[in-house]
Amino acid sequence: LAVARRLEHFVVERAKTARAHLKTMGHPLPIQTLQIEELNEHTPAAAIPSLLAPLKAGHDVGLLSEAGCPAVADPGAALVMAAHRDNIAVVPLIGPSSILLALMASGLGGQHFAFHGYLPAKEPERGQKIRELEIAARRDKATQLFIETPYRSVALMDALATTLSPSTFISVGADLSLPSQLIQTRSAKHWRGQTDAVKDRLVVFGIGI
Repeated sequence: LAVARRLEHFVVERAKTARAHLKTMGHPLPIQTLQIEELNEHTPAAAIPSLLAPLKAGHDVGLLSEAGCPAVADPGAALVMAAHRDNIAVVPLIGPSSILLALMASGLGGQHFAFHGYLPAKEPERGQKIRELEIAARRDKATQLFIETPYRSVALMDALATTLSPSTFISVGADLSLPSQLIQTRSAKHWRGQTDAVKDRLVVFGIGI
């Protein structure tokens, strides 16, 4: 609530509902002075870049869902992915679990997703599992989520970056809700040579197409 109350820019599914919700939250500014833009199933893809304008101007923007978690089976996922492409930080607020927080912030979408726990620790089993997850992500258009212990995070990241197709997306949600939090969604090709970013960190990984 404290974060929402200090924001002046919002992207929402339905402006009328969002204004009522912000009023209920006790937003300190007159609701009519807030900058509220709609993003829903009727929003054309060409309109997404304009929604990033306040962010590029240095303002924080709140993403509000009509119901449920923002960007999980929600039009907001398109805005989150656009933010990742422009290297704009994405910060999910406290939610029911780190898995859903990572999914919310990944931009990979949550209409279909699967959680796999821990992948095999050793090769060739690990590489085979990674390839299977990539196939499932492409076939089912479903985000594939999994976790790893901190001391094996770099090894898993190396395996992902070198095993997946260069254009396949890898999302990283490390140290979620901590001051050291890192959230990035980049292509496998981008991550090559940068896998130390997850060294000794608690990470929720995601694969998407």
